Amino acid sequence: MSRIGKKGITLPEKTEINVSDGIISVKGPLGELSRPLHPVIEVKVEGNQVSLTPKKESLEANALWGTYASHISNMVSGVNKPFEKKLILEGIGYKSEVKGDKIVFALGFSHPVEVEIPKGLKVTAEKNNITVSGSDKELVGSFAASIRALKKPEPYKGKGMRYHDEVIARKQGKKSA
Repeated sequence: MSRIGKKGITLPEKTEINVSDGIISVKGPLGELSRPLHPVIEVKVEGNQVSLTPKKESLEANALWGTYASHISNMVSGVNKPFEKKLILEGIGYKSEVKGDKIVFALGFSHPVEVEIPKGLKVTAEKNNITVSGSDKELVGSFAASIRALKKPEPYKGKGMRYHDEVIARKQGKKSA
């Protein structure tokens, strides 16, 4: 039994949810999100309440029950208020700037690193603070993680790219005799 799945999802004003042909779509003020629905999960919309139930009792159905409840909850909150990830770029000579639909980094390599920004995301880079925002929580998180993977923070000087709220465990360097 899923505790998350048992709770109903309340739809805010100006938010619509549709289930058809195994696809669930949520429309709100900031856009529309859709995702395929697994056949073992049943979604019922009654007024401004959404409830999920498994069609049969099995381990897979119980696991997917809570998962899809979380997905739908994230979709509902995403079309009303965008999700946001902040990254900080630390290090001398490390720079970032947004050029059109690409973000260009100078990360100490012999060449600039260009990363294409996916559709549906908004990326801003001011000084060494990068903000990734969008209505799809999964897309925001994966893009922020792929940017961070370009230059992970190192433990000796703390140089590299880290999340805004991430704490880097620092190591002590070599000791001189």
